[in-house]
Amino acid sequence: MELAQLVQQEIMENPVLEELEEVNDDEKESDDETLEESEEKGETDDLKDDQADDLPDLPPTEISQEFEATEPASTAQEQEIDWDSYIQNNIEQGMSAESYTERPSIETTYKKEPSLADHLMWQLNMSTDTDAEKFIGSCIIGNIQSDGYLSIGLSELAEVCKVNEAEILRVLKIIHTFEPVGVGARSLKECLMIQAQSLPKRNPLMETLIDSYLEKLDERSYQKIASELKISIDSLIAAINKIKELSPKPGILHSFEGIDYITPDLIVVKTENGYDVALNNDGIPNLRINPYYHNLLKSTTEGQTKQYLENKYRSALWLIKSIDQRMQTIYKVGRSLVKQQVEFLDKGMSYLKPMVLKDVAKDIEMHESTVSRITTNKYIDTPQGIFELKFFFHSGIKSFMGDDMSSIRVKNMIKEVIASEDVRDPLTDDEMVEALMRKNAKIARRTITKYRKELNIPPANKRKKLF
Repeated sequence: MELAQLVQQEIMENPVLEELEEVNDDEKESDDETLEESEEKGETDDLKDDQADDLPDLPPTEISQEFEATEPASTAQEQEIDWDSYIQNNIEQGMSAESYTERPSIETTYKKEPSLADHLMWQLNMSTDTDAEKFIGSCIIGNIQSDGYLSIGLSELAEVCKVNEAEILRVLKIIHTFEPVGVGARSLKECLMIQAQSLPKRNPLMETLIDSYLEKLDERSYQKIASELKISIDSLIAAINKIKELSPKPGILHSFEGIDYITPDLIVVKTENGYDVALNNDGIPNLRINPYYHNLLKSTTEGQTKQYLENKYRSALWLIKSIDQRMQTIYKVGRSLVKQQVEFLDKGMSYLKPMVLKDVAKDIEMHESTVSRITTNKYIDTPQGIFELKFFFHSGIKSFMGDDMSSIRVKNMIKEVIASEDVRDPLTDDEMVEALMRKNAKIARRTITKYRKELNIPPANKRKKLF
């Protein structure tokens, strides 16, 4: 809906841009005559290099559905509007093309409720003046979940940003000073510690409990903790109550909850040769340049009218081309994912392969940051359900057989093992190592402990039931 709102706003404000609902034969004939007239005057050319190179080898049906406003819009738009010639003409007339070429990506122009990411980006722009820090910070913020936690490791961020981990950590420390306090943490301990250390009056006992006794606090071993720290129970309880005032999920404070109806951007289609993807164009208007204003611009030679039309013409071209490039990139990413996840599409979650942004970026010959941006809040409808495109990017673990296993697959295996355990004698993390080895998954105990906590599954002693 955000893109549709942006388009509708531009249509209302820009007379040069128009939306076509349907095209009848009379309209088509009229547009063809206009095109022939322009060609006779030498005012049209084919699409030039930079536009043509941006287009992947989409099936003809996909191209027509994706960016063809209708048949007249396709011919009139692509042949009447010569991108290179138009920009070059403006340069020759003394108008700078820089204001066009440096426009932001279309995603950044949406009018929407400020999200947690928006709130953090605003603070980032206020906190640093260097482009390098802003770039690294935007990569970090783009991987912070709605609850406020950083979803990927420093090494993966360093690979995407092409810097060392020390640089990532330095900028992450800056983000740790942002509101809501605790955002960007990589664990509950780090989240609570950031908040505790930001209090106007720091409490050493609070920080000690967070740093060394979180699990024991969860077990309510208060007498044992008080004895070890040589403090009274009252002092311990007072510090615990202070910890309870902290937020374990700071990002929730800046989330705008509502009923979200997901419309997938891509649909996986079963074919005779496997799988393909189709773009979902619901809500994407069919756009073209209004022929009247196009002709008026050609006939107007000077004054404010010409300048006004040139600005609106440029704005309309930018929007049309940006929507096209956006959809083409989404298609490329979706096609790459489908190509690499055939077993998952066929057999389900247990066959999900580990992937990182670099895998898709290399396949479609784009930068990792572009893939990261285009997969945010974009969804794909598959035989296994609807998933955000970012869902497919996660770490892998070497299995007992030497194959890479998806971390999501390992988590599912942990859930399956625990679901089938004897509740009167639940499995410890060490015993789960053995259980997973019998499933050809050689996973370290610390990894199982980490994933169990991420799944919010308590340890064995808290899963035990007497009956």
